[in-house]
Amino acid sequence: MHEPGPEDLTKAADRLAGVVRPLTVLRADAATVPGARVHLALEFLQHTGSFKARAAANLVAALLEDGSMPAAGLVTSTGRNADLGAAWAAQRYGVPLRSYLGESAAPSMAARLRAHGADVRIVGASQTDAQRIAADYITESGAVDAYTHDERLTSAGAGTIGLELIETLPDLDTVVVAVGAGGMFSGIAASVQPHGLLIVGAEPEGSQALRAALDAHEVRDVDVDSIAADSLGAPRISAAALNWALTANVRSAVVDDAAIVAARRHLWDRYRLVVEHGSATALAVLREGAYVPRDGERIGVVLCGANTDPADLRL
Repeated sequence: MHEPGPEDLTKAADRLAGVVRPLTVLRADAATVPGARVHLALEFLQHTGSFKARAAANLVAALLEDGSMPAAGLVTSTGRNADLGAAWAAQRYGVPLRSYLGESAAPSMAARLRAHGADVRIVGASQTDAQRIAADYITESGAVDAYTHDERLTSAGAGTIGLELIETLPDLDTVVVAVGAGGMFSGIAASVQPHGLLIVGAEPEGSQALRAALDAHEVRDVDVDSIAADSLGAPRISAAALNWALTANVRSAVVDDAAIVAARRHLWDRYRLVVEHGSATALAVLREGAYVPRDGERIGVVLCGANTDPADLRL
């Protein structure tokens, strides 16, 4: 297992102090989730528009700290938020980063990566092809795969969200977190579990890696078919995330795509907040009743990313 512990979280908080943007928390009005006291944790305001900047910054800082950063630097090949976070962190610390994208990748992703100083290589027809070519480069160069190199460090970086949320709201009862592969889930579970909080893992019906693993008591591959697949479309949960889900105070909650779309539109209509469908999944489990809070329950909902096209909102 590679789940972060208290020391990992403390070190991550020290490394990221003054480096990442502090968490902004907004009190939701009563109409959002009647009966509960809901606060929205606006982590999508983070550098690059997602929590991935925290995860990557902690990884890069730790590798530089112990002298294990290779001369070739970092490599990314997910084509998603993780690549943007790693590119930002690499630029922030002066580390080279090469990013592999398939020809199917959106031009805007390549442009954003280059804006953060990444050496972008467009290779292969698909992102899967690009990942294979990236793996060959990693073997040849000794570069670090920023996504897979050390889950403990990246999860601890994401876990600082939980530390800041508790500091802001010390009387919190529950934290709702969207779950993909489980890195952020693991980090936040590690940060809030010692305080006795309930952690609700929110997933789309079409991407239930956590629920499947909980049902089987082991990591299972799942099919992915959801509007939130671009950020929550992991085919399996990490072993560390499953370990937290089995040992901490965790509840699994699943919603369909229609509920996710409705929650995302509610955030726009009510608060003028534009988030990814993956972020909206966390709020959707409350609004749809997949998790029913008790009267007056104090809940923090982590809205973790906003790298999305707002054109499909009612603008």
